[in-house]
Amino acid sequence: MSGVGSGYDLSVTTFSPEGRVFQVEYAGKATDNGVPCVGVCCKDGAILAVEKPEETKMMLPQSNRRIFTVSRHCGMAVPGKLPDGRQIVSRAHQEAEQYKRFYGETIPTKVLCDRLANFCHVFSLYWSLRPLGSAALTASFDDQGPHIYLSETNGVSYRYYGIAVGKGRQGIKTELERLKLGEMTTREALKVVCKCLMRQRDESSNKKYEIELAWISEETGREFQRVPEDLAKQTVEDAKKEIEQEDSDSDMEA
Repeated sequence: MSGVGSGYDLSVTTFSPEGRVFQVEYAGKATDNGVPCVGVCCKDGAILAVEKPEETKMMLPQSNRRIFTVSRHCGMAVPGKLPDGRQIVSRAHQEAEQYKRFYGETIPTKVLCDRLANFCHVFSLYWSLRPLGSAALTASFDDQGPHIYLSETNGVSYRYYGIAVGKGRQGIKTELERLKLGEMTTREALKVVCKCLMRQRDESSNKKYEIELAWISEETGREFQRVPEDLAKQTVEDAKKEIEQEDSDSDMEA
């Protein structure tokens, strides 16, 4: 490890001569190498999707959740190291509860995400701590419409129309940039997001995959909810069939 950073990665408080903090970069790589997470903002809501490999055949379905509810109007997906992600979710619960108790209203998404980014940044300020190996992908719906935010481990937070984090993120981002998300409903976008995740799978792997879906929209009464199990299964099956059909059509053309 020290060979990569030439000794400048032994402490999180040490800058390299180029101005880099290697431990923060390592934490970012842990997020980038984690499970793929996607967040998209549609005309009537927002969607969070995570594709997870089956760790073991003995594990019960949906027991290794990556999407969490923060409050009625807000939910969060955590790529990267799951224990670190749970720490961020726990902090989000505290921030939402304290804001509600102090101000008497739900916390604005931008305020919540900025506070989470500050929380992550604190772990890069003291030599006795290490940066968190996870980020926070947040979806919400308020009076100004649906929102998708990404709070990164280096302490920054940005709002997006659509964003992907984790393995295969670059390919998924390219697919998302081709879409007119502002003209799509959440139901229409569900299948598109599933197709984006499936196309970036490692075909050489023999592992089974599970796609976790959650949304917040006018249809859900602006409450963050998991996509109903029957709808989620049907969406995944439809996406799989469309990919197979598109692949067969392209083979015939070739």
